[in-house]
Amino acid sequence: ELPETVLLKFFRPENTPVPARPTPEQLSNLIKTSLHYPESFNHSFHQKSLCLVPVTLLLSNCSQAVVDVMIDLRHKTTSPEALEIHGSFTWLGQTQYKLQLKSQEVYSLQLKACFVHTGVYNLGTPRVFAKLADQVTLFETSQQNSMPALIIINNI
Repeated sequence: ELPETVLLKFFRPENTPVPARPTPEQLSNLIKTSLHYPESFNHSFHQKSLCLVPVTLLLSNCSQAVVDVMIDLRHKTTSPEALEIHGSFTWLGQTQYKLQLKSQEVYSLQLKACFVHTGVYNLGTPRVFAKLADQVTLFETSQQNSMPALIIINNI
């Protein structure tokens, strides 16, 4: 006699959430950044040719996930209009940072901007990239940049 054949029935409850891939827009809003610095800074260029201004870059993880973050300070404004208005300055010290932020974590990064002339400058040059820590991607998504961060350097 042949053994009795039993049919197996597979089922999935209808309300099982399928993990959705985040959209590019969601990925570009993982990290919110804000720069904290004085609106204007007085410096005697006659006594000391380099003017150093402390700047704080605040990074906020807006997601519920762990996020890998890369900060690149080497980006320069190259458009002629921007250089006419703002001129050029340099970030001192380390130019790249890699860190990991937990869900909803806020991280404060201390930076130093270096100026050699008086003028109005845009400090909003750091580029921030982020990706979900558990995702295997070759590149991070560029995070949306905030408004220009203008500082006035005065000679005293």
